[in-house]
Amino acid sequence: MKEPFYPSYVELSKSSFQQNISFLRDYVGEDVLFSSVIKGNAYGHGIKYFVPLAEECGIRHFSVFSSDEAREACRASTQEDTHIMIMGMINNGVIAWAIERDVSFFVFELDRLRAAVKEAKRIGKPARIHLHLETGMNRLGLDSDTFENIVQLLKENHEHLRLDGICTHYAGAESVGNYVRVQEQIERFREYTSWFEDHGIEAEHYHTACSASALNYPETIMDMVRIGIAQYGFWPNRETYMNFVKRHPDINKKHRDPLNRVISWKSEVMSTKMVPAGEFVGYGNTYLTSRDQQIATVPIGYAHGFGRNLTNVGIVLINGERAPVAGLVNMNLLTVDITDIPAVTKGDEVVIIGVQGEQEMTVASFSEMRNFMNYEVLVQIPSTLPRHIVS
Repeated sequence: MKEPFYPSYVELSKSSFQQNISFLRDYVGEDVLFSSVIKGNAYGHGIKYFVPLAEECGIRHFSVFSSDEAREACRASTQEDTHIMIMGMINNGVIAWAIERDVSFFVFELDRLRAAVKEAKRIGKPARIHLHLETGMNRLGLDSDTFENIVQLLKENHEHLRLDGICTHYAGAESVGNYVRVQEQIERFREYTSWFEDHGIEAEHYHTACSASALNYPETIMDMVRIGIAQYGFWPNRETYMNFVKRHPDINKKHRDPLNRVISWKSEVMSTKMVPAGEFVGYGNTYLTSRDQQIATVPIGYAHGFGRNLTNVGIVLINGERAPVAGLVNMNLLTVDITDIPAVTKGDEVVIIGVQGEQEMTVASFSEMRNFMNYEVLVQIPSTLPRHIVS
């Protein structure tokens, strides 16, 4: 769906998302609480567009990184029973807002827990918290030497705190190189949760699994999972996909990926021009025509996430054919060689990520051209671009 005011636009496939959710729910178990991770503007898919889409597909729990994302998710939600959970940054001054709106949040330091108790007492409503335990990531998390203080605060203020969860995060579950470290974290989490239970503290949910750990370490699937990249149709990395296929040969027999890409990114031909042989195209002298060439301009550039490092190596799809970037990628436009693509005219669809005819530009291929992970490519798609839900 073209947008006359915008140089490009994003499409989100509802059927692809529904298929991903069906596969993932079947894998983790229908009784497991599925939390849809929508940090980073829903991995570039757009929080305000993605949340209602996910709700239509039955999702009622969302995980964000920070309070600003939580606020956007609350505004986007259309269902009264949807819950938002903050996994990372929330200033103590915003805790009251979270309590009032029933938003839960991770606690990984005593200061935040004390602030939660203070605000809950003042408001007269319990704060919904998740104890984030340090198990070896060494980034965020409650250290074991704080556990006794935590227990004391929880017991003394039980009417002001609702312990929604006890959780941790693994240090690179997508790579076999981190196997020993992850196994140590799994064991440590078991040890710590047993300690809390022995001291009379039990949570409503226990959750440690993200996409990578759920797919690589099934034992990390507890009664709740936090699934990010996989729900959007991407494996955390190729290694995860290969390991999964080895463990599930039935998938290999079908010769198809059970995850479908939800996002497509499209633009249009802005203009076309015949450039004689021996002429430079665009800024500088990075591209010299070797023959009379037809050049098309496309109104996207590095300001839109199509990086300058794609100069002379990037590819887009036009009229079902691969059109190589010819010349420097500019801030707001790029030039591509369409000499061998017949009948290209102004307004023709350009696919940056997605399918056109029998050709496809995947996020993985786009990522490899940029030397980025697919995560990075996705989150750099501008949030200002319109998103459309398609079947």
